[in-house]
Order: sequence, then structure tokens, then C-alpha cells
Amino acid sequence: MTQNSNHLRRKAAGEGHWNSTRRLRVAVDSNLNPYDLDLDDFDVANPEIHRLNLAELYLRRLREEAPVHYCKKSQYGPYWSVTKYSDIMQVDKDHQAFSSSYEFGGVSITGTPNSGSEIPNFISMDPPKHDQQRKAVAPGLSPVRLADLETLIRGRVIEILDSLPRDKEFDWVDSVAVELTGRMLATILGVPQEDRGLLIGWSNAISNADDPDYVSSSGGFYQTLAELGEYIEPIWETKRDGATTSDMDLLALLANSQEGSNMPIKEVLGNVVLLLVGGNDTTRNSISGGLLALNQFPSEYDKLIENPDLISSMVPEIIRWQTPLAHMRRTATRDYRLRDQTIRKGDMVIMWYLSGNRDTEAIENPDQFIIDRRRPREHLSFGFGLHRCLGNRLAEMQLRVLWEEIVHRCPRIKVTGEAVRASSPLFRAIQTMPVMMDIA
Repeated sequence: MTQNSNHLRRKAAGEGHWNSTRRLRVAVDSNLNPYDLDLDDFDVANPEIHRLNLAELYLRRLREEAPVHYCKKSQYGPYWSVTKYSDIMQVDKDHQAFSSSYEFGGVSITGTPNSGSEIPNFISMDPPKHDQQRKAVAPGLSPVRLADLETLIRGRVIEILDSLPRDKEFDWVDSVAVELTGRMLATILGVPQEDRGLLIGWSNAISNADDPDYVSSSGGFYQTLAELGEYIEPIWETKRDGATTSDMDLLALLANSQEGSNMPIKEVLGNVVLLLVGGNDTTRNSISGGLLALNQFPSEYDKLIENPDLISSMVPEIIRWQTPLAHMRRTATRDYRLRDQTIRKGDMVIMWYLSGNRDTEAIENPDQFIIDRRRPREHLSFGFGLHRCLGNRLAEMQLRVLWEEIVHRCPRIKVTGEAVRASSPLFRAIQTMPVMMDIA
């Protein structure tokens, strides 16, 4: 990846480097009631609000008083917040009025100012290019392919669970959530299992690009892209030159598609980043968030122990409750009237999935974690329209298999300390969570 890698390394060294002031934390008083603030000063995208797990309260006020809210000043620039379930669906489905294209900034409020152009991928594209690239990798996540993967996943889950300590505290995130998703990530990308630690490290660095502590320790966004690019390019070339039609990993499928044959290497890198983050952060945080929810609602844990058949409805409820992607971004392509507000062409629009999943007008008792909810799949976590999450079945299957095997082995897993959350308005990430197996 010579030319592109050198460009990214120059970025890492400081040429055109991301303005460090943009990453400065904006302090948040955790004791301050959001209802006491002036709505004109509301910036729910402040990463500190999410690190302190206060976002749900801030978003509740927006739903009640300003469901389409304009933030004039933030570390990301001005943006609109859309917080009601029905409004989010309206925006998400209208890709003509609200673009996902990296040319306008892509699908997230986070990242570096240039990250959209540095790592374009199909989720940050509009039709027809989006549809072509998505179609190329879709067979790797089809129901038939997932049926083949279930036995592999179950074997890995059993191995991971049986290796856990039974008599001492351990970190659930590192020992279970990261380990399982890391193994699956290497499988679906078609890279060696022994390299899964590298994949997780790169994914972590990209996902935490807004955290000044994490960025300073990891070498930075562009350094990460350069390392990932140097790793992926020879693998990509091998797959493009030698993969067969029986190769079902996502890189091979993309490399042997019409779209992949002449794909620029930076676009290859962008799609790898998308698959890394999509296959790692979202599922692993649902794995951790589900266990945390069961501990916060012990009566629901009792239901699960008494009736493991409830796993089928518990899995989508976990994904709703956790909402592993708190938001997605769009850019208005024309003036658009939503409720009583006029969104102007070129404005940044943030769909707060986390808020929609707590909307009482759409979901009954949304602040309760209910594993036998009547319609558990009516959530926003996977998005709607043409950008609906491609890997949603794989995420659900990993959660289902994990909990099927957990209930066979241990009556209860207890969270024994505070869950440490990421400083990110995009990923509802749990970075560490101490637990103990209750085998008495």
C-alpha cells in the first residue's frame, strides 16, 4: 500500500494533522439535571455525556421538548438531533433527501474531519454504488452461510466459556465479548486467526478516535489506518488473484466481484474498516450490555433461568436496550421540513437510535428491560431502509448461541463492579466490566 500508506503516515506525522483542540474533552457535571439547562446550549453529542451514561436523560428531554433540535456549537460543528422513533424512520428511509455519502461527511458525527474521504465505504455511499458493493458481500452473511457458521460459533462459545475462572473475578469484556467477536471477525474477513488481536486493536483505535486518552496511547487515527492498510493490501491482492467461487469470506467476495476488480485501495481499506467496526464493536457491546441489563433487572434474569426458551425474544431486546450504535448521521440534500423545523440543504442531521429505542410513543415501557417483550424486534438498532445493518442476523446468532450455552453452565453471572464506558457519542461501548460466575 505504498502511495496511500505514505500519505497516511504523513498525516500521522503531522502533515495536515487533525486539529488536536477538536478532541479536547468538554467537561460535564454529572450532578447537573439536564432539565435545568437552556436548550440552546444542549449538545448531546458531547462524548463525556456518553462516557458518564447520561445520554438517555438528555435525549429524553429533547424528545419531550425539542424532538428536532438544532445545536449551534459543538466540537463537531452545528447539527440537528432527531430523537422521535417515527421521525428517525422518516429520515432513515429517505436517502434522496438525506445523503449518507462520504462526500458530505459520511454516516457518523465522530472521527477526523477528513475520515470520510480517507476511508470511503459502502455504508457511506448512496445508490447505485452503495447497492453494488453491498450486494457483492451479502452472500457471506446470508441465512445459508450463517447456518454453516453456527456450528463453528457454538464450538468457540463452548471453548471460551469452559476456560473461564469459576472462583475469581474476571473482565467479561476481554474474556468473552472481545474473544468471541475477534474470532468471528477473522473468520468472516478470511484472515488468520492468530491475527485477530491485531484486528481488535485497530478496530479499538478507530472506534475511540474521539477519546484523547485512547488516541494518544494508540498512535492516532492515521497511524492506525497506515498499519491496517499495510496488513490488508497483500491479503486483498492474494484474494483478488487466487480466490475461488467457494470462498465465502467477505474480502474474497468483494475482491472477486465486478465492483472489487478495479476498486481503489483506499476504498478497500474503507470497507475493511466498516466490516471491522461493524463486526466487532456492535456485537461485543451487545454481549456485555445484555449481561449488564440482566444484572440491573434481576427478575428478568430469574425468568431466563426458569425458561431458557425466552432467549429468542431476549436477544432482540438486548439489542434494543443496548443500542450499540447510538446514532447515524445524514446530510440534507435539500431544504426539508420536519415537524416545525426547517433543515437546510447541507445541514448535518443526527438520527439518535438510542433515543428512538426509548420513545414511549413507539415502544411500551421502553425504559424497562423485558426479555419476553411482545414485539421485541420493533427497535431501531439496525436502522431502516437501504442502509439497514447487513450483519444483523450474524449478531443475533452470536448472542443466541452464547446465551444458550451460558444457561447450561452457570445459574447466574454477577456483575461485581462498575462498567467502564467509552467516551463516544457513536458506540455505546463497554470497555471493561468485572464479573464472577455464580456456581453455588
